[in-house]
Amino acid sequence: MQADSNVLRLDSANEQLRNSFLRWQCRIRQIAMRSRGGRPSAGMAPLVSAADASASHTRIITVLCKRPEHSVTMELRHMARRTHDPAERRESALKFFAERYYQTASEFSDIPTASFSRDSGTAATLLSHRECRLGFEQFSQRFELHCNVRRLSRNNPLREATFWHNLLFNPRLDADCIILGFEPDWAKSEADPPLG
Repeated sequence: MQADSNVLRLDSANEQLRNSFLRWQCRIRQIAMRSRGGRPSAGMAPLVSAADASASHTRIITVLCKRPEHSVTMELRHMARRTHDPAERRESALKFFAERYYQTASEFSDIPTASFSRDSGTAATLLSHRECRLGFEQFSQRFELHCNVRRLSRNNPLREATFWHNLLFNPRLDADCIILGFEPDWAKSEADPPLG
């Protein structure tokens, strides 16, 4: 699966599953921004399960980040720093995300991310197992992603994008929060029903 220059090559079925997931995620996130005031829907907050039952049936809120070459992290940071008024930040974020942000699924990383408090038992459990399943479900569509879990370092572009995205909606987010990345193994993941 791994090719030269650390570029992951997927077979056509896995690529189709990945692309379907990203299109579906963009659509449900766009709906949330346009008609739900940005409140996370079930499709954005999967059930996570690891081998340890303590992390089973825990719902986490994920972020879908743009790939580094399409990053808007500077814009997110600017919106967060422009005002200390949480309502004004939220309004700017909703406008930004509702317009064209989710229009092109191919601009997004297929690694969902999530932020956790520094003392999160869920994050500790996921990191100790290093693997989990994320069950996304909405609009009679389900995706079960088998993922490798890793803590994202401060200089990781997905960590930065996640932090500034979440700060726009949660002004109490700690700068030292734990941000995890969930890298899907598309060969072990599935959709029900399958999407084209």
